[in-house]
Amino acid sequence: MSKAKKVKKPRVPRTRNHETMTESAFWGSIRSALRQKSRWWKPSSEVKKLARRPYKGVNKRQKWEYKCVKCKKWHMGKDVNVDHKVPAGTLTCAKDLPGFVERLFCEIDGLQVLCKNCHGTKTQSDKNNKIQTL
Repeated sequence: MSKAKKVKKPRVPRTRNHETMTESAFWGSIRSALRQKSRWWKPSSEVKKLARRPYKGVNKRQKWEYKCVKCKKWHMGKDVNVDHKVPAGTLTCAKDLPGFVERLFCEIDGLQVLCKNCHGTKTQSDKNNKIQTL
């Protein structure tokens, strides 16, 4: 019995960062850095502040609870996300950069508070709509 030869996948060219990164890895690192910086964007904390009320339950350590825009239920702070109404989109090349930055660093009217469940549903819906439009 002879061994079947393994077919090697063609190697993706490493054209960035002194030939150590692929195009995809390069743009992924830029996207990641921008998203990291967006965590400190003031409108994000403001929209979360506008969606809160004092917590009056039994958990003495919990100070606030937050209302999900979608399901209208109240949740703990760790169970909500600040979501972009218009998704920031993709960042795969230099021409995507201005639009991505503009959508990522939007003002309060472009943001909303969603619970993790509703956020996951919306994110999946956004991804499905993107695939259908391609």
